[in-house]
Amino acid sequence: MDIKELEADGLTRKYQVTVKKEALEEKLDAKIKEMQPQVSLKGFRPGKVPAAHIRKMFGQSIMKDVVEEVLNESSQQAINDNNLRPAGQPQIDLRANGEDVTNGNADLEYNMTVESIPEFEAVDPTTLKFTRLVTELDEEIVDERLKELGASQKSYKKKAKTAKAKKGDAVLIDFVGSIDGEEFEGGAMEGHQLVIGSGTFIPGFEDELIGVKAGDDKDVTVTFPEDYQASELAGKEAIFKTKVHEVQGETEAKIDDEFAKKFGMDDLEALKTAVREQLESELEGQSRMKLKRSILDELDSKHEFELPKGMVETEFENIWNQVKAEKEAGQLDDDDAAKSDEELEADYRKIAQRRVRLGLVLAEMGQKETIDISNEELQGALIAEARRYPGQEQQVIEFYQKNPQALAQLRAPIYEEKVVALITEKATVKDKKVDREKLFEEDPML
Repeated sequence: MDIKELEADGLTRKYQVTVKKEALEEKLDAKIKEMQPQVSLKGFRPGKVPAAHIRKMFGQSIMKDVVEEVLNESSQQAINDNNLRPAGQPQIDLRANGEDVTNGNADLEYNMTVESIPEFEAVDPTTLKFTRLVTELDEEIVDERLKELGASQKSYKKKAKTAKAKKGDAVLIDFVGSIDGEEFEGGAMEGHQLVIGSGTFIPGFEDELIGVKAGDDKDVTVTFPEDYQASELAGKEAIFKTKVHEVQGETEAKIDDEFAKKFGMDDLEALKTAVREQLESELEGQSRMKLKRSILDELDSKHEFELPKGMVETEFENIWNQVKAEKEAGQLDDDDAAKSDEELEADYRKIAQRRVRLGLVLAEMGQKETIDISNEELQGALIAEARRYPGQEQQVIEFYQKNPQALAQLRAPIYEEKVVALITEKATVKDKKVDREKLFEEDPML
């Protein structure tokens, strides 16, 4: 095998690789000899088919496998011989006619282009200093969370017959809808409880019921939105003949032992303890996230090296596809929505570059500290991912088991967290008390 460097441009290397046809023939003969005992053909005893006959019958097919095998072996040897650390799969460009090669009439010749991971010295984590923002839990927040739980359990109680419905009240109604005097499918309901102001009905319907009393009959006229899911109703005016049976006022849930039992707790004190632990966990999680952001910002600022273009482009395409989907769905935040595509592309390309740079730095630091992911950790992540799809857990697990690249995406965040934990342990970290608002203050995009 002959390996010749053709081009060196930054992190990109291009090689010409030649494997003589005689070497391919040797591998073909060896493969035929290896499979000969298992070959069974009509007219021959099992395992006694002559090699020449196997070659005549299946030689070209076997040679295709040989060529594929040699491509992998030779490209890997070119990488090893030149001490390359590939940043992705090499690009292979066959120079010889593929049919001539598989027929044994030509050498296997190809050009291989490969991008390397840059050589750089990662910062020593013991030289880094960080401030960790921490917040003590305020008992008032515990009480507020309990009130929120109470609001989620709110109920409605029948008001006096003379009481007029207002926003926030519920009304118990029957209604029948019609368009141009004709009732339409799905436009009628009996005994429906509707909270005025909930926004669950056609725009305008709930407002029309403000001021009604028990026993009232009211014709509610509304127009279906132009983008209504039932296209036959979209944009059309409808009249709903509505009968009001009750007006109901909202009643606040009493926060006591009985209330706590609705959440599976023995008493109110047990519920408070659970809420307190959850809130403390939220504060600790936010504190860790803020510290991690500080660590990543510091690593980004302390490393400057050439990035593999292929890695950056792949990362950018992943981000950009998501941005385009959010833009089409109208889900971009106000700042991004105000920017042109060119401005957005420039911003997110910087983010792609940052992610690639940080990924390489974290990988280098983790390798230096011999950080690895155990099978148990990977299995835990796989199970957690599968649980996100109830009823499809087995299919999800099989998908990841059959797709190494997808499995690597589960491995990456675990690896990142372990390296960040290592940096936190080795760096100088001082705690700084801040209020809850400061802790949960949103960080800039970059």
